[in-house]
Amino acid sequence: MLRKSLFIKFSLILLAVALFFSACARQENAPQGSLDNNREGEVQTPSNKDRDKAGTVDEKLIVTSFYPIYVFTVNIAKDVPNVKVVNLTEPQTGCLHDYQLLPSDLKTLSKADIFVYNGAGLESFLDKVIEQLPGLKLVEASKDIPLLKDENGEENPHVWVSISGAIEEVRNIADQLSSLDPENKELYMANSSEYIKKLEALKEKMTNSLKDIKTRDIVTFHEAFPYFAQEFDLNIVAVVEREPGTEPSAGELREIIEDINTRGTRVIFAEPQYSPRAAESIAAQTNAKVYFLDPVATGPKDAPADSYEKAMEENLKVLVEALK
Repeated sequence: MLRKSLFIKFSLILLAVALFFSACARQENAPQGSLDNNREGEVQTPSNKDRDKAGTVDEKLIVTSFYPIYVFTVNIAKDVPNVKVVNLTEPQTGCLHDYQLLPSDLKTLSKADIFVYNGAGLESFLDKVIEQLPGLKLVEASKDIPLLKDENGEENPHVWVSISGAIEEVRNIADQLSSLDPENKELYMANSSEYIKKLEALKEKMTNSLKDIKTRDIVTFHEAFPYFAQEFDLNIVAVVEREPGTEPSAGELREIIEDINTRGTRVIFAEPQYSPRAAESIAAQTNAKVYFLDPVATGPKDAPADSYEKAMEENLKVLVEALK
């Protein structure tokens, strides 16, 4: 009888030990989403994971189409809480005349809350974006701005190259962002007012510096400068490449050379974004000199907020030197 009693007690002890180690094993193998594997009272839900990665689950993503629009929008959205601005295209892409969307571009846009673009036909891919992402909110920088046209009646989209055009685009972006994100309207409007004051001061400085120059006839590299020329009373007598990257034909080259020689033009402006080979060829046959004028279509990847002003300050130095 005693042996039987000892046997039962020993069996109960073994059972208790087995249950104890089984519970420990379950604790160690508990899934990450369970309460057992986290700090007391905290469940690692997808929302918590997102917050760890992005800093906030409520962050608003604004995507811009290319470099100058990015610079304008960064100034407008400066210090706005939970708003992030990223550029869609690489900052060295330049004007988007024939740009084709990459799969990575559409992936970026699919995460965006707002897409800010120049408009006036520059982003030829816009219809594709609207078709594939119909819920994406759009901001058109050139909205309701009077556009210049070439001799064929084609509208020129390079509004931002004149400082007046840049100011109007900043106003448009700020107004439309304020409508789409009314919670941050006050900051958008305050930032845009501050930025516009800087641009107006820059415009006044350039106007005063160029008002007494004697040379007004210039040759530009492509159709980026009509707004700029209009603002500073310059006369574009010829354009080297109607389509950037496409050198002029022999007939076009001959016509440009004739125009330059007839008018006595001695200044040709190439652009830092493109090869100056065609401009240098023309200069060699006309005794003109080649300078570089920047349409502010490209810049550094993490562009400082004052990038536009700095580029225009450099343009002013070049103009004063070239047109004196």
